Amino acid sequence: MTLFWFICAALSIVAILFVAIPLWRGISKSNSVERDAANLEILRDQITEMDNDLKNGLLTPELHEQGKRELQARLLDEVGDSKGEEVSNKPHPLKITAVVLAVLLPLASVGLYLKIGNPNALLPQPAFSGGGIVRDEASLKALEEKSAQNPNDPEVLFILARSYVELGRYADGARKYDSLTRLVPNEAALWADYADALAMTHSTLVGAPTKLLDRALEIDPNLAKALALSGTAAMERGDYAAALVYWGKLLKQIQPGSEDAKMIEEGLQQARQMLAQSKGGKVAPALEQINEPPATAQAAAGKERITGTVNLSDALKSQADPEDTVFVLARAAEGPKMPLAILRKQVKDLPVKFSLDDSMAMSPAMKMSNFDQVVVVARVSKSGNAMPQAGDLMGMSKPLALGSSGVKISIDQQVR
Repeated sequence: MTLFWFICAALSIVAILFVAIPLWRGISKSNSVERDAANLEILRDQITEMDNDLKNGLLTPELHEQGKRELQARLLDEVGDSKGEEVSNKPHPLKITAVVLAVLLPLASVGLYLKIGNPNALLPQPAFSGGGIVRDEASLKALEEKSAQNPNDPEVLFILARSYVELGRYADGARKYDSLTRLVPNEAALWADYADALAMTHSTLVGAPTKLLDRALEIDPNLAKALALSGTAAMERGDYAAALVYWGKLLKQIQPGSEDAKMIEEGLQQARQMLAQSKGGKVAPALEQINEPPATAQAAAGKERITGTVNLSDALKSQADPEDTVFVLARAAEGPKMPLAILRKQVKDLPVKFSLDDSMAMSPAMKMSNFDQVVVVARVSKSGNAMPQAGDLMGMSKPLALGSSGVKISIDQQVR
């Protein structure tokens, strides 16, 4: 930065001298020429008078020649003296112009640069750009060494993860996101980025990436990236109803008429067509309304609930502890497997009566009233995790219409 300003100063001085010196010199040259011209004119007049006096007999030839020599000598003396004299004590206009230009040129140049230039470009630039992405090998290696010294620094892990993905090193990026989500488990965006990197590694969103997206949506049901990827994952596994739900919710967050909105609407149309083909040309009315304005969907949604009782079969009682968690949840009979309503109890509470309705929904876009039929699932979880795991005990109902009551569910199976 110092070198830049030094060069600018040097160029400014050159420019000032280029303009000011000719102006300053022009003053002296002009004065000298004017003085010499005046003296020459006087000399000519006096010589003319002497010539006339010679013709008229007033001067002898000797006096005539002597007078001419004296005039010429006096003229030479005056011309020599004028070189060291000031023509006038008043400042010459050209001098004023030269001084003004010498002052204003650098000031105007600096002011103009600060106005329309980019002074920040002179400052040292960070090693990464694009929201914390390192692209050069030297900076990447330095970050890797820093991460090795302090593996629990989430900021370094985040930059490394994003940088690896940007450079196409998806497996390395996924590993860093795995470490990062262990350190910062409640940041939904990290789970979505982790799912994205893992999907790029294995060329599919189905499987582990889907579970990561589910985790992201548990933390933030409105996370745009998680909704977009979840819709894509649903399309990939043929769950077109789920894609409609995810993308329909995403569409409500996008500015109408934008390019993103148009792209999502095209995806919704494709999902609706695929769902209709798989169901013999019919799509549930609730799914038809998913990408309509919220007021329309709310008007179509009812407030029905499903009630009943859950018990644990005698054959499985020995495999459950009184403190084990019991989840009672409703999910769409046809569509996404995400819970639409969920209730949490313990084994010691069984048998227990339940009532499921929209007030227990995990997100506004995923609620019972958006579907014609639901299935109620009861599951005993030793880990307390809402996601099914091997060894859990469960039971489920047949497809139920909204408003069903007296439903009886027996937990009589083991998840394998």
